[in-house]
Amino acid sequence: MNLLRDNELIYGRLLPIEEPHLIERYNKALVAFGLKPTALKSFEIDRTGFSPQVAEELGDYQYLDPNEVNRRFIILTPSQIDLPVVHTAFSNTSQLVYEFMTKNQRAIDALTIKDVIYGEIEDSVSKVEDIEDLLSISQVEFRVLSAEDVLGKAAELGRLVDRLKQEPDAWRDDRMLNRMVELAKVTGDIRENALVPDQVIFRHNAFWTSHFGGLYVFVDPDMTTVISDPSAPGFRRSRPWQVSYLSIRDADRVFRFLASTGRIELPRASWLETSGYLEHRAEMVIRSLIRDSEPNRDLTRVDKVWLQTWIHANAGLIASEGTFPFLNAAKREIAQYGQLRLEEVFPLHRFLVVRAKPDHPDAWLTNRLISDFVPSDFVSRYIFNKQGFYKDYEDWSEPWRAHVVDTLKTTYLKDKAGYRAHLYGLLD
Repeated sequence: MNLLRDNELIYGRLLPIEEPHLIERYNKALVAFGLKPTALKSFEIDRTGFSPQVAEELGDYQYLDPNEVNRRFIILTPSQIDLPVVHTAFSNTSQLVYEFMTKNQRAIDALTIKDVIYGEIEDSVSKVEDIEDLLSISQVEFRVLSAEDVLGKAAELGRLVDRLKQEPDAWRDDRMLNRMVELAKVTGDIRENALVPDQVIFRHNAFWTSHFGGLYVFVDPDMTTVISDPSAPGFRRSRPWQVSYLSIRDADRVFRFLASTGRIELPRASWLETSGYLEHRAEMVIRSLIRDSEPNRDLTRVDKVWLQTWIHANAGLIASEGTFPFLNAAKREIAQYGQLRLEEVFPLHRFLVVRAKPDHPDAWLTNRLISDFVPSDFVSRYIFNKQGFYKDYEDWSEPWRAHVVDTLKTTYLKDKAGYRAHLYGLLD
């Protein structure tokens, strides 16, 4: 993984923590979680406070996610809101933390001046043993603590202020007034500083989770749909009137679900001809064929001319594999008729010519699911399905790893937002 780390393709855009007072605060949170404090003089954190360097030091990459549920968080600074989440068992952890930090910005701004905020994203289960445990999670609550108990002191000061207002003789209580002064030295003026988070409960909607080898949950008004390996415990076992179970091996049923629920853009000229999507898919297919047939080839000088020469020289291999000819035929049909008829298209090939509907709330999750059916497109895998990408990476040869890293650097990393907008229609 060093090549990925050196090129910021894993653990990229994290926040360096070097100031002694921030490291001290981080350690207070670790100790509160029952963990050893870090001896590192500097490390990096993501939006949730996860640090790959601390994880390596502890020998535990799950130190903020011990049961892969009820995720822990450590907030040292409000600027964490702009960071990615690089290690999580649930795809919606990043969005939940973003919503919490957005809704409670004033409290987080005030608290982190003096203290570290930490806690857990609690839900209705403490351990996931089958699919039903996942489906029981309808909302989460941020249980928020602070190392110096600024939150508790602010709440106590608030109660004393209320007593002072409501009890006529309370101002005569010198002991209470002295306590209020003592508390105010820590909290500041709580009339100006909102120290207690206003919103801590959030909806837990559609998500992917690493449990049971990878599982998707999509939520519609009348039905929840689970897409996973059928061997997952609890698959098709309960609530058939509320839950639909689809095997992730059944490309036909999964595609029909995405199409019938309006989550994908079907292959039409209106978006395909301007996005270059089919051309991108075709190039990814050819690169994949090169990898499979010549895994140790040096690809440092690959360009479009070289690829075209390889295509001509390997016409038989390409024709027998079938994917590249299908994409060319699809492109011709769309140019002639404005759309592609999918009725007779091989189910796996259908995923090559669709993308998530950009304005759908589940667009990122849908693109992630599509990438599971198009593993040859390592660019899409990296953008939407980093866990899948990193798993693929482990089995690649060194020359292919170098080629993938170079391709991502010269395409996606040059302009992430622009690339996503052009190819996938996503405006973030």
